[in-house]
Amino acid sequence: MDEFMAARMQMGVSLGFHIVFACIGMVMPWFMFVAEWKWQRTNNPVYLELAKAWSKGVAIFFAVGAVSGTVLSFELGMLWPTFMKHAGPIFGMPFSWEGTAFFVEAIALGLFLYGWKRLNKKVHLYIGMIVGISGVLSGIFVVSANAWMNAPSGFDWINGQAENIDPVAAMFNKAWFSQAHHMTIAAFSATGFAVAGVHAFLYLRNKLEIHYKAITIALAFASVAAVLQPISGDLAAKNVAKLQPAKLAAFESHFETQEKAPLVIGGIPDVENKDIKYAIKIPGMLSFLAHGDFNAEVKGLEEFPKEEWPPVPITHYSFQLMVALGSFLMLLAVIFWAGTFKWKNWLTKKWWLKLLIIATPLGFVAIEAGWIVTEVGRQPWIIYGIMKTKDSLTPMPGIQYTFYTISAVYLLLTFVVTWLLSRQIKVLHKNYL
Repeated sequence: MDEFMAARMQMGVSLGFHIVFACIGMVMPWFMFVAEWKWQRTNNPVYLELAKAWSKGVAIFFAVGAVSGTVLSFELGMLWPTFMKHAGPIFGMPFSWEGTAFFVEAIALGLFLYGWKRLNKKVHLYIGMIVGISGVLSGIFVVSANAWMNAPSGFDWINGQAENIDPVAAMFNKAWFSQAHHMTIAAFSATGFAVAGVHAFLYLRNKLEIHYKAITIALAFASVAAVLQPISGDLAAKNVAKLQPAKLAAFESHFETQEKAPLVIGGIPDVENKDIKYAIKIPGMLSFLAHGDFNAEVKGLEEFPKEEWPPVPITHYSFQLMVALGSFLMLLAVIFWAGTFKWKNWLTKKWWLKLLIIATPLGFVAIEAGWIVTEVGRQPWIIYGIMKTKDSLTPMPGIQYTFYTISAVYLLLTFVVTWLLSRQIKVLHKNYL
């Protein structure tokens, strides 16, 4: 493995772990908020136990997310110093706002965890809401910074230097909104189905009311998010078609520019022969999804120099996987809402609980696939159309060893988090029983 690939792999592993912790940290506070709200509304002690249990999980993921996020911040400077030299003054604003949101979240979470018997009930409840709001804002600010890399703005690039810098324009670049809402909705869908799946597994083992209540709260969020996700994805894809046509072409293994471009489902890209084999093609649908017109022209990869093509196979497979898993979760959401309105007490049926268990990791797999699409699909650019990734690499040797070390640390961290959560579940059962 050469230095360049080791650096990219290290960033990929770090981001892959962090994104799971970050998504859970964004969404779980809303679950604990709703649980406490239901307790105050119904005086059912089960909701109180659930809110307390979830708050401990939030604390664990907050701590882990803070550590993994800090590692990513250092890696940007250590692995890609040329990038940070030019980009830091431009897109630093969303990072500073993310830091502010992080501190607000930390303070509010501390008050929430230690204020159960010390604060007024209503005050305590709305502190939980502040935890949720600041967590979501933190994620949006980070996504805004990433979106700038896909749609750089707020500066003039003159003779290899950034001039006339406007941090506000950079923060609110043309890609920030589409990426932010797509990522936020994905976080709610993935975390909701994961939490519902874990509690479904626990409910099958111990028919406890607390797990049933947890499933209903988690699915309420997840089902709405899963139905909104395709709409959000469509808006995001249209934005990509405008700003990064090469990335869109890689999504679909679309090699030739054509009108009435077909939507590709499945298939194996053949980059050498500029074709895709064994795919299902729906005529005109890609033109419609990209431009709102079945007859619109969609640029193919042939329009771009081959050295500027994204890695087509991995981008295509990741996109197909993301769409397939998102469609499955949307189907589960439709079943949930149909069953809720049509049948009583059906959520405890074994077939449904087993479906939820199967779905537990799928939302996060879809998120990982989506980030591969976003990051790999931007290659070979680290700042799209401005700076190539290879030109930003640090001259420091031995990156392979830091990659191996970081991978081992994150693997250990995963075991620690799993052990802590298992321990909390055992304590919950002991207290509840």
